Amino acid sequence: MYLKRAVSAWAAIILFCAWPAWGHAILMEAAPAAKAVVNGKKVPVRLRFNSRVDGRRSRVALVGPNGRERVLPISGQPSPDTLTAEAEGLAPGQYTLRWQVLAADGHITRGEVPFQAQ
Repeated sequence: MYLKRAVSAWAAIILFCAWPAWGHAILMEAAPAAKAVVNGKKVPVRLRFNSRVDGRRSRVALVGPNGRERVLPISGQPSPDTLTAEAEGLAPGQYTLRWQVLAADGHITRGEVPFQAQ
């Protein structure tokens, strides 16, 4: 009986301590991928996360070679864990996709994906 209670208590402690990490949306897949080289002036953007994200309260922006940031309209959410957009008018140079998403449980996560256009 004592052992059963001790195991239950430890399991509860472990779950309680690990719970905050479950709340953050982690980028699992990006297109363009990090450090990718893309061709063309028009590039589709696809970001897939490990959890559901709120597309209406999320943001995707593109930082160009000149350092200016422009917001990319989110064109869709083909599944609850994925955002899509389109980057247009790309001149050759280094770019960074900056994203900010709101996970279903209310945690905000931010990140960047660098890539190069030719």
